[in-house]
Amino acid sequence: MLKNFWYAIAFAHEVEHRPSKVTCLGQDFVIWRRRNGTVACLSDLCVHRGGALSMGTLVEDRVTCPYHGWEYEADGSCVRIPANPPGRGIPKKARVDSYPVVEKYGMVWAFLGDLPEERRPPIPHVAEHGDPSFRPVYWQTVLEANYERAMENVVDAAHTPFVHGSFLGDPDKPEIPDYEVTQDEWHAEADIRLHPPVSKGLWGMLAPKRLDHVVVTNGWYLPNVVKLHVRLPFGDLILYDHNIPLSQNRTLVKLVGYRNFFPGRWADGNALKRIRRIFEQDRKVVEAQRPELLPYDLAAELHLRSDALQIAYRRRRQELAEQGWFLDDGDVVVGDVPRREATVIPSPARRDNPELARAWVHKTRGDDHEPARSAE
Repeated sequence: MLKNFWYAIAFAHEVEHRPSKVTCLGQDFVIWRRRNGTVACLSDLCVHRGGALSMGTLVEDRVTCPYHGWEYEADGSCVRIPANPPGRGIPKKARVDSYPVVEKYGMVWAFLGDLPEERRPPIPHVAEHGDPSFRPVYWQTVLEANYERAMENVVDAAHTPFVHGSFLGDPDKPEIPDYEVTQDEWHAEADIRLHPPVSKGLWGMLAPKRLDHVVVTNGWYLPNVVKLHVRLPFGDLILYDHNIPLSQNRTLVKLVGYRNFFPGRWADGNALKRIRRIFEQDRKVVEAQRPELLPYDLAAELHLRSDALQIAYRRRRQELAEQGWFLDDGDVVVGDVPRREATVIPSPARRDNPELARAWVHKTRGDDHEPARSAE
């Protein structure tokens, strides 16, 4: 799993003026919408006795621990300890990790890492969002598989005739012509020609009985977003999958689908039905894949020219692993009780404020004295 990226952790329309728990990279976070409309994101862990802040309430714009009533601002600082008598100060260590948040493209994005702003990778660009000719629908599900397996499945065009035969692909024409990958530091995509089956139902009313081929654009955006753009005879269907790693072997998929045909709300149900059908066909295969985690060694699995997008992704993740952007033992804290472990993603405040860098003292594996640190 990769740190130091923007992660879409929630649909923006679901975030309200109340605490809510979200999970990403094995860590729990509490998010809430403040009265000015912006969203706050903290580690879901009161520094006092480990209460879950997401179970608390809001006092104005501050989240309150349900256990002892400690109140935290959006920057992670504790500003009230009810048990303290009047005049007693609040310890500097009374704070939790706070993470930068941006609301964009219908999603709430949190930066999970400690890089300074000028070094952070970009949020993937979604050109269709806000375009009045496109109508979005939102859907989510939990996949019992690693998020990278889920990502590779979407950009893998060669599986379409077999997993989605008679719906998206033609099993009698499974060939994938060679294609060119366009890539930059954080993104790659390719236009791929596929042979579709005959369209049925609502879509079949507008489509010709038989198309020789359609061009789809498959792409990935680091760290966890994949795009599928299908050019139909009557319009465009564009799906963005945000594959949120709940843990190494569990993924929350939040999908936004855009279409510029049948733009009315009346067609949303049909669009969601087709999205669910596609995804459920994929689920059976992806959840059964072995090994569960993507190998680091490119030679560990056999690759073909039709796997060019996946190969590009694996090479780039290998580079990032060498740069220290993968979660490692330094991001796992261990308590005094054996085998009690948790992921803790360092926040920018640890780097920005040296005086408070040791305010959150966690025990790391094999060391009872040093706090958890992120890789540079």
